[in-house]
Amino acid sequence: MKSGALISITANEWLNVEIIVKVQGKCSQDDGNDALPTDEGGREKVKRGDRERTCLPNCSKKKMNAYTAELLGTMLLLLMGGGVVANTILTGTKGNGGGWIVITVGWALAVFIGVTVAAPFSGAHLNPAVTLALALNGSFAWGEVGPFIAAQLAGAMLGAGMVWLFYRDHFSATEDGDTKLAVFCTAPAIRTLSTSFLCETVGTFVLVYAILHVVPPVLDGPNGSAVMVGMGSLGAIPVTLIVLAIGLSLGGPTGYAINPARDLGPRIMHSLLPIRGKRDSDWPYAWVPVVAPLVGAAVAVLLAKYVG
Repeated sequence: MKSGALISITANEWLNVEIIVKVQGKCSQDDGNDALPTDEGGREKVKRGDRERTCLPNCSKKKMNAYTAELLGTMLLLLMGGGVVANTILTGTKGNGGGWIVITVGWALAVFIGVTVAAPFSGAHLNPAVTLALALNGSFAWGEVGPFIAAQLAGAMLGAGMVWLFYRDHFSATEDGDTKLAVFCTAPAIRTLSTSFLCETVGTFVLVYAILHVVPPVLDGPNGSAVMVGMGSLGAIPVTLIVLAIGLSLGGPTGYAINPARDLGPRIMHSLLPIRGKRDSDWPYAWVPVVAPLVGAAVAVLLAKYVG
């Protein structure tokens, strides 16, 4: 059976339950004899008892590479995350005044969308701090760190640019320069760099440390063997909830960037785009949401390695 295909496990000895399991890994790219039958629309058919179930394939015949996946996933993350901020704070939007709960939920769901798209192809880092953590943890090649971060930064810039195009009229209707900047990047509620650095470090530590402890569901198979159960797109739920919790609990002081690409890419776009009445891009603060998340990620890996 090729890695990435759907397999049907008949389990009469497992309480007479037949379980459909998604084997994690790359999708099969050939037309071997073990390929599942498909209908006229290219959808896979899986036999369950006397019933035949049609499943949408988890990947298309054209495979995007990991760098493209990181770019597109991060672009969607910023489009939806920046979009919810714009909708709640820019003048004249339908969501104006929605508040912090709307923003944190919107950002969490933005993570879900980005991870869902990118995960089958790149693992959905979407964050240089996560990429660094996985490299430090020994589960990601150091030679891929630079290209991944470049793709993430480019995707963040594209997503921020799309938010500006989408809400362009509302940017023009908004007079306050600080409000316009807030759509693109974070800023501290009270400007104390040491405290802001600590907050971003701790927030990213929680993110990475929790991610390192996420485990996939496993079923007990015959003869004591373990069967890994793929969750499909539902696998994005754990990190979505982690980001939601961080935003609700720890986001108040700095706006919880917890992602260097998420902050730096849009900040660069703010400086480049012809936004009427914009202020400066607050470069004196820009290093904090870039450096602090990397520190937090490193601390999380060290704790996970030596403590658990």
